[in-house]
Amino acid sequence: MKAVVFEKFGEAPTIQTVPDPKPAADGVVIKVEATGLCRSDWHGWMGHDDDISLPHVPGHELAGVVVAAGKRVTNWKAGDRVTVPFVGGCGHCFECTSGNHQVCEHQFQPGFTAWGSFAEYVAIDFADTNLVRLPEEMEFATAASLGCRFVTSFRAIVDQGRVRPGEWVAVHGCGGVGLSAIMIASAMGANVVAIDLTDEKLEFARKIGAVATVNASTTPNVVKAVKQITNGGAHMSMDALGHPTTCFNSISNLRRRGRHVQVGLMLGDHARAAVPMSKVIAFELEILGSHGMQAFRYQAMMEMIRTGKLKPELLVGRKIGLDEAPAALMAMGGFEGIGIGVVTKFQ
Repeated sequence: MKAVVFEKFGEAPTIQTVPDPKPAADGVVIKVEATGLCRSDWHGWMGHDDDISLPHVPGHELAGVVVAAGKRVTNWKAGDRVTVPFVGGCGHCFECTSGNHQVCEHQFQPGFTAWGSFAEYVAIDFADTNLVRLPEEMEFATAASLGCRFVTSFRAIVDQGRVRPGEWVAVHGCGGVGLSAIMIASAMGANVVAIDLTDEKLEFARKIGAVATVNASTTPNVVKAVKQITNGGAHMSMDALGHPTTCFNSISNLRRRGRHVQVGLMLGDHARAAVPMSKVIAFELEILGSHGMQAFRYQAMMEMIRTGKLKPELLVGRKIGLDEAPAALMAMGGFEGIGIGVVTKFQ
């Protein structure tokens, strides 16, 4: 099969012909019909993830069709249209048996712990625990865009952030994660303030549900601006970018007993952020992480998509071929454009 491969961290990936994968006894092989371009893959390519062994095939936001299943797989067969969370649970450890597959002690992550979906085919382990069936009417590109950023934002807003109708939600960073969070929080009945560096992204944020915006490149004090808009601070705030400044601002713009959710990865030079701990104590703030979403939680999100409350297809940006993926991956060290880029052509 054709695949994007990098043999050294930080050096240009290439398109190579590599052996087709075979399914594990509890796994499947999927013919990839679409795979998203994500900044997490850039972090992996840069060497920020200890799970990656070289040579490596990146890619973790995927959708496609099952072409082979292992002998212990009972729920899936060739021809099934599927997607998968970017964190797969083993189904047997303490965290999995308590329903928290997203922090599985033995987690499987395509594109990190194993070769990923920047390829014609990808092998997925623990298939009965992790695969998600796709509605026939959902396009593969839309389904692939769910795999990391959209589902991560869904869990961050709904499960971790516990957003309620009428609350104020601040979203720092309007890339794929941030725009997903804005759409989801708005659908939950919250009032969303979007914060970013560009007017173009902020204008799009308003189109998908933000009621107010703050351009951090021209606003001297982002925290003060959010507090003025929200009449005292956000009930829940998210750092969707993963930067010391956005993390600090997200915590600082909360009202008393507010909830900060960290979704943006903080790796490399951005691994450590200042935390206003005195305010955390005095205001009884909550600081929470959010790391993917379990396969069984997709049902609630899929129902909101089916009924039109959520429209992830609006967040799909440019569609490219696999041969364009190496350059696109290397470019993700900068800020994302509007929407989620997706590889949809593999020949």
